[in-house]
Amino acid sequence: MKTFYLVLALYLFPIQNTWAQSQKKYGREYIEAMADNTRLYVSKRPAVKDRLFRSDVIDKKIEEVKKLLKNNRYLAWMFENCFPNTLETTVHYRKVNGEDDTFVYTGDIPAMWLRDSGAQVWPYVPFAKKDPKLKAMLRGVILRQLKQINIDPYANAFNDGPTGEGHQSDQTKMVPEVFERKYEIDSLCYPIRLAYYYWQITGDTSIFGEVWQEAMQKILTTFKEQQRKDGLGPYRFLRNSTRPSETLAGDGYGLPVKPVGLIASTFRPSDDATTFLFLVPSNFMAVSSLRKAAEILSKVNGNEKMAQQCTALADEVSAALKKYAIHNHPKYGKIYAFEVDGFGSQILMDDANVPSLLAMGYLGDVEMNDPIYQNTRRFVWSEDNPWFFKGKAGEGIGGPHVGANMPWQMSIMMKAFTSNDDEEIKHCIKLLMQTDGNTGMMHESFNKDDAFSYSRTWFAWPNTLFGELILKLIDDGKLNLLNSVQVDK
Repeated sequence: MKTFYLVLALYLFPIQNTWAQSQKKYGREYIEAMADNTRLYVSKRPAVKDRLFRSDVIDKKIEEVKKLLKNNRYLAWMFENCFPNTLETTVHYRKVNGEDDTFVYTGDIPAMWLRDSGAQVWPYVPFAKKDPKLKAMLRGVILRQLKQINIDPYANAFNDGPTGEGHQSDQTKMVPEVFERKYEIDSLCYPIRLAYYYWQITGDTSIFGEVWQEAMQKILTTFKEQQRKDGLGPYRFLRNSTRPSETLAGDGYGLPVKPVGLIASTFRPSDDATTFLFLVPSNFMAVSSLRKAAEILSKVNGNEKMAQQCTALADEVSAALKKYAIHNHPKYGKIYAFEVDGFGSQILMDDANVPSLLAMGYLGDVEMNDPIYQNTRRFVWSEDNPWFFKGKAGEGIGGPHVGANMPWQMSIMMKAFTSNDDEEIKHCIKLLMQTDGNTGMMHESFNKDDAFSYSRTWFAWPNTLFGELILKLIDDGKLNLLNSVQVDK
């Protein structure tokens, strides 16, 4: 009898799949075949021959998690689709002059963002010791990022060589290796974060050579220039665009700031222009990144002079954050502002892209039990945050990059990562499951009232991040919670 149903399923699947093609609407994809009253979930992974990179360790982990999520087959299917997405669709690994080199697409844009690439491969680092190929690929990402910083520390995205692709018409100092030159603090922080984590897990110090020290010097110089103590600095950016968030005010330098020790960031992680240039979550990330860099420079390189410079700058920025980044809210008490200018102006909001105020706990830039952070966390996940949206399909934080009524799934993940409340975590997992548009994949954003209306079908970072979240929750003993989440599909 079981054989009969298997044959029936194989017979029906092509018919069902043809029907599915006629049922697409706003990205809706019906990819289920019915047999014996069970659902057959078809993998969204590329065919084995088409996968850009393969790791036996990652494949084994996927099979292990699928077995663990035996009572939540939809979630297991989502994990299988999402977790390897960066490896299989965006990683371009090779040897260049005998050295590891990895170029990582962000997804539907064939360029490498320093931030995105560092976040995309992050969840694979714990597996590096068990897979030499995976370790070499990660090493290649770090070395590539360091070389990119040395090309231009003010750039956020790069081409795979001097191809001249991207925004070459922008009024800034473009070179053909640069895809986009929007200066963002976090673009210089993510490579440090990744290198430090890789070093912790593998013990491999070979990445910390001359290229590393040159990149750290460029980061130090850039951050000091953007403290704006000695004028506006060398960076200027203008773009011919009808969207104000795509260019900078003040003739390409941004609005004025008072030099109080904070570091200016002319653009946010969303690649939107900042309003007040002292972007608080990015300054927090700069502090933790500089401390990581100092540890490496001291312990591995023996470069005490540069290590002390990193520590001194971190101390200065940290003190300035305590003085200028806190707002006394009438409802929530002391919270962190999103942006400040040093003159007293503050913006109270949060944006979905990471680093964000919500994500500071996830990144380890503040202590999770910091009362100001906890107050901030309650504020940003409420309608008092102008970029928080809640509707029929779901809720979450969005941002100006996509616009009103479009929460980002990344923000839901950040809420789950920073929660110790089982009901809250369960709610987040349910939101992620019901806002995938029946694709089994994560997206950039979704309409709060219609999850089948979403942006970016292929956005690798949130896919991998979703896999990281599921693994964390399993490691935290939340398997029963994950198996208990059910949605009507």
